[in-house]
Amino acid sequence: MRLWPWGDDAEDAELAGEAAAAAAEIDEPPAVPDPGAAAFFDVDNTLIRGASIYHFARGLAARKLFTFRDLALFALGQASFRMRGSENAEHISTAREAALAFVAGRSVSELVSLCEEIYDEKMADRIWHGTRALALKHLDAGQQVWLVTATPVELARIISHRLGLTGALGTVAETENGVYTGRLVGHLLHGPAKAGAVRALAKREGLDLSRCSAYSDSYNDLPMLTAVGHPHAVNPDADLREHAREHGWPVHDFRTGRKVTMVALPTAAGAGALVGGVAAGIALRRHYRDR
Repeated sequence: MRLWPWGDDAEDAELAGEAAAAAAEIDEPPAVPDPGAAAFFDVDNTLIRGASIYHFARGLAARKLFTFRDLALFALGQASFRMRGSENAEHISTAREAALAFVAGRSVSELVSLCEEIYDEKMADRIWHGTRALALKHLDAGQQVWLVTATPVELARIISHRLGLTGALGTVAETENGVYTGRLVGHLLHGPAKAGAVRALAKREGLDLSRCSAYSDSYNDLPMLTAVGHPHAVNPDADLREHAREHGWPVHDFRTGRKVTMVALPTAAGAGALVGGVAAGIALRRHYRDR
């Protein structure tokens, strides 16, 4: 089994986790509060098929707000992600740099508006029905349900809101007077940073982590999964599947019978969902249609 691929930037990871928890806003409080427990869900390949930041990049390219070169790089990363089912540090770094270059100098309100439009067009019909059902079980039990993802917190909040979840912990970009500076607060919310965000939120919300649950597809999320009392593997990569079996964790795989297990949420997707990425073009659209 491979070693965890995180470097020695523990301070940046801790800062990223604290920033994510500080920025967390409760969107949908539980109907019957169970104040001691919550569920934490990874997003990419756990809740949504593929990488959310790539789908966002496709939406930007369709609006001619993203370059052909940038989308091609995202497409390569997405193709690798779909085939291997796991994250790649180099692709994550490329996505980070491209995203920061795009948002620098833009207003927060502009990005939020783009996130809303692109979620409805590109992401709503890629939600795994099975994972959403797991989240709803926790909501029905009166527990908070949080997304925990490396994707920008603005996009993560939109996904959470559309699905009726409690809120989202995501990567926080620095802003000044409502405008992005092009820098992150700490680091990407990835690996140990996710666990830091979960711990910080648990402290703020008075959660008992031994009663909490976490769901992810990636071995990279072991810090978050092991921070709670009830870890689950969802659509797991090979390393996480092996780890889950060795430790008796529940394994949920919704990747078979994809057309049955996907659900199109009631959004404004419609024909907009058929608009493909510019650089990936016809080939990518055919690929998604035939999957």
